[in-house]
Amino acid sequence: MGKLFGTDGVRGIANKELTADLAFKLGQAGAMVLTKHAQHKPKIIIGKDTRASSSMLECAMASGIASVGGEAILVGVVPTPAVAYIVRELQYDAGVVISASHNPVEFNGIKFFNKDGFKLSDAIEEEIEDIILNNKELPAPTGAQIGHVTQDLDAVRHYIKYIPTTIQGDLLGLKMVIDCANGANSYIAEQVLRDMGVQVISINDIPDGTNINKDCGSTHLGDLKKAVLENKADLGIAFDGDADRCLAVDENGELVSGDKILAICGKFLKDAGKLPNNTIVATIMSNLGLSKACENLGINLVQAKVGDRYVLEEMQKGGYVLGGEESGHIIFLKWGTTGDGLLTAVHLAGVLKKSGKKLSHLAKVMQTYPQIIVNAKVPNDKKHDYEDNADVKEAIERVRAKFNEYGRVVIRPSGTEPVIRVMIEGQDIEELTREANGLANVFEMKLG
Repeated sequence: MGKLFGTDGVRGIANKELTADLAFKLGQAGAMVLTKHAQHKPKIIIGKDTRASSSMLECAMASGIASVGGEAILVGVVPTPAVAYIVRELQYDAGVVISASHNPVEFNGIKFFNKDGFKLSDAIEEEIEDIILNNKELPAPTGAQIGHVTQDLDAVRHYIKYIPTTIQGDLLGLKMVIDCANGANSYIAEQVLRDMGVQVISINDIPDGTNINKDCGSTHLGDLKKAVLENKADLGIAFDGDADRCLAVDENGELVSGDKILAICGKFLKDAGKLPNNTIVATIMSNLGLSKACENLGINLVQAKVGDRYVLEEMQKGGYVLGGEESGHIIFLKWGTTGDGLLTAVHLAGVLKKSGKKLSHLAKVMQTYPQIIVNAKVPNDKKHDYEDNADVKEAIERVRAKFNEYGRVVIRPSGTEPVIRVMIEGQDIEELTREANGLANVFEMKLG
């Protein structure tokens, strides 16, 4: 067994790569590492998304926690950021989310939050991995010392009440379409927005265990664009399966990417004098247009590795309050400790309401450079071999030389899927597509 953790927890096909046995072991090791300084029986909450395998993994995870003397509190189907908030609000020792985010239903994942609601550092993840991979001996209490498994399905109310308090005023008068991806926001997003005065049209909000992210949500915007135009809405918001990110659509049905949301909210905070050091944090995969927009706005741009936890690390290091990814993981550090789709939707809508302008007008703050991302299908255990394969390295250098003066090439093994992402930016979309597909083919032939 190789490295367990990727950029966002442990991921894999449920019951094949991510088995109940592995979930049990993660429950044991996670409980020991995250609560080793607790002077009481550790309490760890577990939330999940709507996919069929989540309950199986939830039970295994809870059993692992209880087997080492911990108490597992099941909070049901809730967004990932709700778990992060509940952990710190109710002062639990740690939190777990069972979700594969935007991935298809056959996948699932397990990610941890510490007692402060933050995702784990590489060092802590390695400590958990070490226990599992080296089969280290763990406590095996008996009798009254065995842990418990309980439920608190009402815990999410704390998150529901909190979100509206993060902006000043209400959102009365706005009409919004939300696509819940048949995921974790299906049960709460509409309620929160209606309570804030929004006229809400909710779609893809009837999960059945198999339809999460299926042709909907932040990875498939067709339904949302159509609904925004049909309902003459002010904006549309598409969540992913665990609701830790969102993308937006303006009143004309045009995409407003995560980068554009960062630019819009960054400008708003800067103009209000609430953007420390006039700085926002993005990633190496962010569009070149964001860099240009920040230059024009007098905003500094710090680029982190891909993954919202790396964005967060840079934000904490520099004392920044806004950061995120092109994919829609946006962190408002003053109000949350992780990417939060609903929080982002509320803040974007708040900017819209206060400005009195159309979202299409606000989005003009950033011009998007042509960009193509192609996924090369490569087994997880070979995703990093491209750095040592001579033919692959030669192909990469050829393409980089071609775009050296008027674009860029980024190669990134996915931390959550068995793919290597090939991203190229430049001036001619047909040329970008041709070169990206060609490079992806080389990866698949040499490494697949």
